[in-house]
Amino acid sequence: DFLPLKCDACEQIFCKDHITYILHKCSSAYKKDVQVPVCPLCNTPIPVTRGQTPDVVVGEHIDRDCKSDPAQQKRKIFTNKCQKQGCKQKELMKVTCGDCHGNFCLKHRHPLDHDCTGKSAPISRTGHAALLRAQASSSKASASSSRSAPKPIAQPQRNR
Repeated sequence: DFLPLKCDACEQIFCKDHITYILHKCSSAYKKDVQVPVCPLCNTPIPVTRGQTPDVVVGEHIDRDCKSDPAQQKRKIFTNKCQKQGCKQKELMKVTCGDCHGNFCLKHRHPLDHDCTGKSAPISRTGHAALLRAQASSSKASASSSRSAPKPIAQPQRNR
């Protein structure tokens, strides 16, 4: 009942017990023993080139190309695109400008960084506060340098 079997990779003859590539240590097994991984989400075969790890390739497929619903929901986390011209950054949460109400990334969130066309001058709140302090300190310096004594400011009386 012995039937010789021919290996389809190395073309040598073996018995039924040693016909598998591993048992006869086939040197040409790489030609025929090719496994194609399948995406667990969309059941699509993923091509893997020699030397690549199948797990890494399937993971990249899920992150980029997978057509399944869970993979697409995973990809849509960063949906808030910056409205600054030329910027392609996307943020997890909306970052809106208080003046022009545009959606911007963290780098362009300040009015000076995105050429704001809002209702006020293109100065941030902290910049505006710094200008007010600078004007207040310059007016105090000019008042103390004048010859006449400054008039005291009348405080309104409060009734108890």
